[in-house]
Amino acid sequence: MGERALSEGAMADGSVAERAAAPAGGRASGSASHARPRGRARGRGRGRGSLANDGAVDTKAGTKAGTGANAAGGAKAKPRDAFFDNAKYLAIVLVAMGHSWEPLRDGSRSAAALYITVYAFHMPAFIIISGYFSRSFDMRKDRLQRLITGVAVPYILFEVAYTFFKRWADDDPHYPISLTDPWYLTWFLLALFIWRLTTPLWKIVRWPVPLALTIAVLASISPDIGDDLDLQRVLQFLPFFVIGLSLKPEHFKLVRRKKARILAVPVFAGALVFAYWAAPRMNAAWFYHRDAAQELAAPWWSGAVMTLAMFGCSLVLVACFFAWIPGRTMWCTALGAGTLYGYLLHGFLAKGSRFWDWYDVRWIHTPWGAVLLTLAAGTIVTLLCTPPVQRMFRWAMEPKMTWAFKKDPVGMARERT
Repeated sequence: MGERALSEGAMADGSVAERAAAPAGGRASGSASHARPRGRARGRGRGRGSLANDGAVDTKAGTKAGTGANAAGGAKAKPRDAFFDNAKYLAIVLVAMGHSWEPLRDGSRSAAALYITVYAFHMPAFIIISGYFSRSFDMRKDRLQRLITGVAVPYILFEVAYTFFKRWADDDPHYPISLTDPWYLTWFLLALFIWRLTTPLWKIVRWPVPLALTIAVLASISPDIGDDLDLQRVLQFLPFFVIGLSLKPEHFKLVRRKKARILAVPVFAGALVFAYWAAPRMNAAWFYHRDAAQELAAPWWSGAVMTLAMFGCSLVLVACFFAWIPGRTMWCTALGAGTLYGYLLHGFLAKGSRFWDWYDVRWIHTPWGAVLLTLAAGTIVTLLCTPPVQRMFRWAMEPKMTWAFKKDPVGMARERT
């Protein structure tokens, strides 16, 4: 996804599972990405054909602002929940696999069906988890600091890093750096930053989810919003974040019952069958929530219809996804804390594979090639979530930056006593 996408989605608690991917070099169709060329405004009369994709990913921001907040004020941090770490890990694996399937869609209807199905729920799942772990966010100093160091700083560093990577790998030396026009996966960090800042507002309104859904619908029919801050994605994905803010532990227990697990099987099977039918008929760009309906060459009213329909479908598939997530500690549970690393770092390979024409190799487009590619994507993103990689890149993903903030007089007094 050489574009601006991830989850990561929803990579809240302890690992920022909230980012996604998008096309590169200006919305091409096929193996392109979700990124638009910088410096071009989006016009009302500009329609879009089949766009590349944008990915979803996982970020540490979610957890940090949620569970991490308990550590403030001297209180002990709550133990991590294996269920959410497992969910974030599996979601980031799906993000990487989805990115690997993008260039295969034109030649394989099965790959296109898998791609559509995964894109319908992996980013919403990440975002719901991020919202869930943002419930305790307020404007308290320590939480604002974590928001800056865990979301804003990684966004700036990787936005710059991805831009220089594109200049070098895509032989585009003049591609501009723009912190207001996120490219590829970094959109998710910027969206998470905005969503979390608005958390106190969603806590005081009477009907937060219907209000957020109304905003998403209005965004989907407003092509003049433009590219700044990737506001289309921020607004169209907003309802999932607000749902996360509204959820309680018992809601997750509800979808993890045995009956829910059994029902999830035919639901997912039905989703795959529908996706197989829809693959040649539907513009996959609807799943990126990156454009208004008019920009997808569709009538304005279809934005409202598609937003509501896809919102319902995504919620059902997210519930089915959560139903299958193990609640016990497994070999992969610890990797859930490193999803931000997997999300941001795998983007260089995902984009590089397009820039360097790796998909021009014929065997990759065979059934066995697609299987091997899928396994490779899952393995690579798993390795990128491991503790050694976390230690190597912690300075960029989780900088402490104590030098940048004023000392808290209350905290200093506590230390003295």
